[in-house]
Amino acid sequence: MSAAPPPGGARPELAILIRLPGSGKTSFARARLSGHVHVSKDLLPQSSRRDERQLALVKHALAAGRSVVVDNINPRIADRAPLIGAARELGAAVVGYVLDADVKECLRRNRARQGKARVPDVAIFVNRKRLQPPSAAEGFDALHRVRAADGQFIVTSCEPPASK
Repeated sequence: MSAAPPPGGARPELAILIRLPGSGKTSFARARLSGHVHVSKDLLPQSSRRDERQLALVKHALAAGRSVVVDNINPRIADRAPLIGAARELGAAVVGYVLDADVKECLRRNRARQGKARVPDVAIFVNRKRLQPPSAAEGFDALHRVRAADGQFIVTSCEPPASK
């Protein structure tokens, strides 16, 4: 059963960012989704229950009528399904943003990072193999491709939503 949108407010949105480390997900979230609650496993303490903690944060924000951006790799359908399910349960729109950056670009950006922000190169290669392209059939209301160009983000629709 879907929850109604908050009284007097617009329907909250769950924005799911999808792509490899170093693809520009966090930069895009800061530039274009700054009004959303920012949820990222990178910001959570290391533990075996990070998925559960992330989902709880998403549900809490959506239940309060706030839009949320999930800033993780989100490579597989199975990774995205609990997020989409929670958004549907709480009456939120679900929008996917696929960052259009190839492995070479991700490696370059990652190597420019400092400290804990930098991941081993192998993380990029392993996650490239895990990537499953998102589709409207997963429950997205909209899917967009995001390309960085000259310090700007160009967002284009990449798939029509599935009929409901």
